Amino acid sequence: MVDKVRFGFTEINPELGALSTFPYLPLTLTYQNHSLSVSGLLDTGSSVNVLVLQQR
Repeated sequence: MVDKVRFGFTEINPELGALSTFPYLPLTLTYQNHSLSVSGLLDTGSSVNVLVLQQR
């Protein structure tokens, strides 16, 4: 069975509101005795519009 995890959208620029929200994945990078908590952008492809705009 696959465990599901949901990641919320984080607003990057308050002036743009919802237009600047992206899904970030919290990560902890570890090497030897050092750890660094970072956020990685989750590539959902949802910010790219592939529909062609037809003008009349």
